Amino acid sequence: MKQTFKKSERLHSKLLIGKLFADGKSFFLYPFRVTFIKVPKREGPPAQILISVSKRNFKSAVTRNYIKRLVRESYRKNKTFVYDSYVDRPHHQLIISVVYIAKTIEPYSEIERKLILILHRLIEKDEGNNR
Repeated sequence: MKQTFKKSERLHSKLLIGKLFADGKSFFLYPFRVTFIKVPKREGPPAQILISVSKRNFKSAVTRNYIKRLVRESYRKNKTFVYDSYVDRPHHQLIISVVYIAKTIEPYSEIERKLILILHRLIEKDEGNNR
């Protein structure tokens, strides 16, 4: 699988974003708050992600964009965990929101490590719901 991050993998549907925050389940794994929901498969990839950084904690747009770039890169490199688990579930799609809640910029190695833990936890929670 290519390690790309295309526009179709980004969550931009206002309808799905509203449904995600209204009906989704969430958990914290510092420095992230993760909200997720499983929906019937639509056109596109098996998972879509929304990445957000609070303007309250980081006033500068440059800083917010830098943090989002770090999170996007770590997701791009490690999304195969989610994609491989959804190969055998062609009728479902995972919608994920990742909100950076820390007040300082964590190093990339820490962000990547926590994002890998998040992806594994999402897979475990989904497999637990399927039993």
